[in-house]
Amino acid sequence: MAGVLYIVPTPVGNLADMTYRAVEVLRSVDLILAEDTRTTSVLLKHYGIEGHLKSHHKFNEHATASIIKERILAGADVALVSDAGTPGISDPGFLLVRTCAAEGIEVRTLPGATACIPALVSSGLPCDSFCFEGFLPRKKGRQTALTALEAETRTMVFYESPYRVAATLGQLAEHLGADRACCVSREISKVHEEHRRGTLGELFDWYSAHEAKGEIVIIVAGRPGRVKKNEDRDEFGQVSQES
Repeated sequence: MAGVLYIVPTPVGNLADMTYRAVEVLRSVDLILAEDTRTTSVLLKHYGIEGHLKSHHKFNEHATASIIKERILAGADVALVSDAGTPGISDPGFLLVRTCAAEGIEVRTLPGATACIPALVSSGLPCDSFCFEGFLPRKKGRQTALTALEAETRTMVFYESPYRVAATLGQLAEHLGADRACCVSREISKVHEEHRRGTLGELFDWYSAHEAKGEIVIIVAGRPGRVKKNEDRDEFGQVSQES
């Protein structure tokens, strides 16, 4: 009988965010695939887990996906973790899941930590409908992506490096308008967690003058406009009461 592929979220900050079920799964599987075995070793040691680790990251996933698939088909239970958060969300995971799903292998994704949802909810911007953009293209395709987002009416969620946050805010302001509501969240679930709210223009000015540190999530309000029948959103993305 074939085994199971478990997708296991790990804490994005506070180690206490690990779920009981995630710990149980990591203790029970035959193999743990880790984006960085050194990072995952710290987590496993914290919870007293003595699992067999194997490296699985964006540089080797094409070569290892088929090998892992065969091990699962032979009966091994395998867990995939990333350095932080849910694998597959701007982290390796999609290719392995697709490979296993195509073979009829059972894939079980545990609910758990991710940076985008806490940042979205804490932003104060509408979260009934949103689009996750992850990291914008670094060079090729970046302007095309930004131009396409000019018509987006849903709240937008971006990941960004602290070294590029000011430049990205400036480009978003150029394409979406400097007065568009925005929230920059950093260090989700860590000691220095922060949510800085304002307009794209205001936050561009702030981060141009202040060094950004830690993991960054940028939340931007969608373009004001009709998004549902008889419902309009104002400039902050809120549904108008006049409908």
